[in-house]
Amino acid sequence: MNHMDLSILLIIISLIAIVFIIIAALLIRHLQQAISLKLNDYHLSQEKSFYEHRARFDERQLETLKILQDTLQKGVQENRQQLQTALADHAETLGKKVKELTETTENKLKEINHLVEKRLAEGFVKTNETFNDVIKRLALIDAAQKKITELSTNVVTLQEILNDKRTRGAFGEVQLSALIRNMIPEQHFSFQHLLSNHKRPDCMLFLPEPTGNIAVDAKFPLENFSLFMDNSLSESDRQRALRQFKIDIRKHIQDIADKYIIPGETADGAVMFIPAEAIFAEIHAHHTDLVEFAQKAKVWLVSPTTMMAVLTTARAVLKDAATRKQVHEIQMHLRLLADDFERFQIRMDNLAKRIAQTHTDIDQIHISSKKISQRFIQIEKAEFDITPTATPEPSLTQTIT
Repeated sequence: MNHMDLSILLIIISLIAIVFIIIAALLIRHLQQAISLKLNDYHLSQEKSFYEHRARFDERQLETLKILQDTLQKGVQENRQQLQTALADHAETLGKKVKELTETTENKLKEINHLVEKRLAEGFVKTNETFNDVIKRLALIDAAQKKITELSTNVVTLQEILNDKRTRGAFGEVQLSALIRNMIPEQHFSFQHLLSNHKRPDCMLFLPEPTGNIAVDAKFPLENFSLFMDNSLSESDRQRALRQFKIDIRKHIQDIADKYIIPGETADGAVMFIPAEAIFAEIHAHHTDLVEFAQKAKVWLVSPTTMMAVLTTARAVLKDAATRKQVHEIQMHLRLLADDFERFQIRMDNLAKRIAQTHTDIDQIHISSKKISQRFIQIEKAEFDITPTATPEPSLTQTIT
């Protein structure tokens, strides 16, 4: 065989190999397509089976929920009937007691009515005598009223009274005392309380931490303020009075800060009570330097209106502190209530079981009663049957078990 024949043979073999490779590739591709179709069919069947199982599961779940709901409704109805019966019994008992109490009350009212009529008759005579005495005393009161009218023209005005520093200070203390006594409990404040530096503020408020004890002192700088507000004076005199008024306010603020703020004993601030709303408004409206000075000295300026707000806040703080002290008792009572409810639930379950057992026993007793009645009827008719046709009733031990 020459080289040319050998080359041709190799070419033919190569062509055959290529044909086989192409056929194998086509077979593999066809096989892949068949496998893909099978997998798709299997996936669809699995999804269909899953949806069918899910639908059956949902149906069974709905049936179970419906059975559970019916059972709960039946239990609630039985408990409601039991409660209605118990309430009816209590209502009947209560009605009897109310009737007895009504009868007793009517008897007592009759006795009291008799005594009242007797005493009214006796008091009528005394009333006539008293009425005559009242007429005489009214004449005396008219005469005294005339004297009071004459004296009222000689009463000094409030401005004249307030010109005295002691009287004015007492007026501020009385106003402060009225505000505090109306808003704060007695145990949480003290008037003229002695501090460790032997100073006595007009009032000391005892508040819980972190607020602490707050000193309150009343100041009534009226003279220079009145001069400043008097338009009949010259402008220089009014300005001189204004400067002195500001000096007085600064001195009062500094005195309160030095005397009534003690670290570890009082709060880090004190209160300066100004009994006049006009003075307080003048300071905050036109003298911000005094307000800033008071803030730096940690002295709070208050008027009767703002003092009411401060005391309201203090009362809220006291109430909140008292509530926090009672939280543990509330929690303890809640735990006890939960225990009582749990015991109530257990006893209610036991009662339901006993009621169900009693119902079963009553049914069995009813069956036995019917059978006994039938026996008596047969005996009366003298109808005896040797072969028992009725199903024998279970024994007592079998029933109990």
